[in-house]
Amino acid sequence: MTTTPGRTSAEPMPSMSEQMAEQLGGWRGMVESSIPVIVFVVANILTKSVFDLAPRAGLRWAIGISAGCALIIAGLRLLQKKSIRHAMNGLFGIGIGAAMAWRSGKASDVFLPGIIYGYGYAAVLLGSTLFRRPLVGWIWSMLVNKGRSDWRAHPKLMTTFQRLTLLWGVVWLIKVSIQYAFYLADMTTALGIARLLLGYPPYALLLVVTVWWVRRVTKDDPLPGQVATS
Repeated sequence: MTTTPGRTSAEPMPSMSEQMAEQLGGWRGMVESSIPVIVFVVANILTKSVFDLAPRAGLRWAIGISAGCALIIAGLRLLQKKSIRHAMNGLFGIGIGAAMAWRSGKASDVFLPGIIYGYGYAAVLLGSTLFRRPLVGWIWSMLVNKGRSDWRAHPKLMTTFQRLTLLWGVVWLIKVSIQYAFYLADMTTALGIARLLLGYPPYALLLVVTVWWVRRVTKDDPLPGQVATS
């Protein structure tokens, strides 16, 4: 969910496709942020099953190749004068996980920071509903409603954001718990696949539900100064 530069409060919200494209970074953004994880999983498999390297040597190669891919993607983005946010997300995630994996010698530790972050995010989401400060509502306010909190006085929107925040929190908790189960079983390949399948697909679906639900509520009952959406 995003706002278009120069848009006034009397104009309608951006279309669903515009909001989705901004948050996901388009197909290119989704692919680029996923490449380092895919490369790590494949490289980790090859170093074990094909090249028969020692565990730590194989881990070093897998980390190096995946980090190298993330740097190449970021470099290409810079040359094209485009945003490197999604490329840096992939590099940042691999970098922290790589440091933990290198220290422990356990390949699955590459994904541990993401698991910890996921549990923390789920806790914040669910906790915000207990205090009737739904996080999804505040994020929507910053991205679409120019930071205004008048939505809290809108009974339907308040209820909607409470339910949406609860939905996001539960989905996040489930998907991270699945990854954690693979982590405990030290199933690095399965964990990597789960990371990819439980990454963008649920996120995209939640975005679709969120944008659709909020637009539905504000269609006939917009906030003051906001044009009803069609």
